[in-house]
Amino acid sequence: MTVFIGGAWPYANGSLHLGHIAALLPGDILARFYRQKGEKVLYVSGSDCNGTPISIRANQENTTIEALANRYHEEFVACFEKLGFSYDLYTRTDAEHHHKSVQAIFLKLLDNGYLYKKTSEQAFCETDHQFLPDRFVEGTCPNCGEKARGDQCDHCSAILDPLDLIDKRCKICGNEPTIKETEHFYFSFSQFQSKLESWVIRAEKENRWRKNAISLTTRYLNEGVPDRAVTRDLPNGVDVPLAGFEGKKIYVWIEAVAGYLTASKEWANQNNENLEDWWNGDTISYYVHGKDNIPFHTIVWPSILMGIGNSTLPTRIISNEYLTLENRKLSTSQNWAVWAPYMLERYDADSIRYFLTINAPENRDTNFSWREFVYSHNSELLGAYGNFVNRTLKFIQKSYDGKTPSGKINIELQGRVNRLYNKAALLITDGQFKKTIENIFDFVRFANKYFDEQKPWIQINEERSLCDDTMANCIYIISNLAQLLHPFLPFSSKKVKEMLGLNEFTWKEIDISSISLKNIQPLFNRIDVKNIQEEIHRLNERI
Repeated sequence: MTVFIGGAWPYANGSLHLGHIAALLPGDILARFYRQKGEKVLYVSGSDCNGTPISIRANQENTTIEALANRYHEEFVACFEKLGFSYDLYTRTDAEHHHKSVQAIFLKLLDNGYLYKKTSEQAFCETDHQFLPDRFVEGTCPNCGEKARGDQCDHCSAILDPLDLIDKRCKICGNEPTIKETEHFYFSFSQFQSKLESWVIRAEKENRWRKNAISLTTRYLNEGVPDRAVTRDLPNGVDVPLAGFEGKKIYVWIEAVAGYLTASKEWANQNNENLEDWWNGDTISYYVHGKDNIPFHTIVWPSILMGIGNSTLPTRIISNEYLTLENRKLSTSQNWAVWAPYMLERYDADSIRYFLTINAPENRDTNFSWREFVYSHNSELLGAYGNFVNRTLKFIQKSYDGKTPSGKINIELQGRVNRLYNKAALLITDGQFKKTIENIFDFVRFANKYFDEQKPWIQINEERSLCDDTMANCIYIISNLAQLLHPFLPFSSKKVKEMLGLNEFTWKEIDISSISLKNIQPLFNRIDVKNIQEEIHRLNERI
């Protein structure tokens, strides 16, 4: 089986925060899981270095677009590496290979009759002497009355045209823009209306997308998918490869989402692979992103793929709701966020991954609170999982000189472990990561109860053969827990693997024999509860 996983491309105009990580983390869980199963996996993403937000930030900081994009791209790469994200390729949209591939997609759409030229009105700032990209126009949403930018309303999720905004203002100078005519290419989204409707009905029937993706996409389709301009007068981006359109760029509607295919093509070139072996009608594809990116993955990208004759339409849409912070909406402008570089400097990557999975905004908004984070780490990761591993290995080190005894593995326990593998596989495949890790940690609690009930500290003196069985069963549990948890907690699983000398992780029961323990160390350290108030104080101090 071939599995493609595409993680949303973060804008290289500011640091990643926990909301971004929560939305993107499922991609790595999926990639690790499918690799453990022995499937062919391609997991790609990259930094969006061409978007309007980079232009805005570069203007604000009086720096160049290239310098800003380089800074944040390098920061993203470092953060993803520290978090254990196992991308096969993490690239960027200002790379030469991306520009060339996007231009080829554009020309293919043109040849296939899905692009046409049209003169239209666009906002123009007389003060800054430029046509304004959609995100450079701000105003009031005509649908809900809330503040919105020119491409999309974050409040009601409506896809907008900047000219539809009420009380339009230029984001650069704050003045009201004028309206001027300009010629652009438009994409015939309307030609794909019926195909999209059939495709979404099938996705809903087969329960392959999250409910927010189904409901939002259905809403857009019911309203009718309008043709949209796919070129813009932008300061940076992919040049339109046609005479007479010098200075105009291919807009993000096509350019950014095409990154999934352009990155795959680049990976295939680098690894002497055939792209068609990975992108075909039999490939299972996952698209992992936040709620605000749903229409780009369920309407725009599928339409483009249909338009160029590519049959690898998105199979599963993993679209998270929002993560709030201390019961308030995350706000980068107000600095109300926990930034990923800061978090990774102070806390264990597996702790971050665990909390953002067990508390994932899969079907509704969820909250990150410092109190819940610290107590979750101390009671669940350290107190339950880490404690079980540590007490077992320390006991073997003390009572068996570090060599695990050969004992009889309980048949009922084996059955429970095999059922857990099967259930976890079904849940992960279906994108239910929170429920998966809840099931695994139910087993962790069972393991601690088993240890307490067997009382090996008494067995070792009164009936050593029973103690041998108990310790063999505990090592069996630990080995399989490390393997089951590897997609979620790769760093602690690696520690267990090294301490026990296990082979490469797969997705089937580990049936161990006697082994010698090596370099026993705690999986996790306790977080001082004083950190809760310190972090909350630091957060409030910044706004």
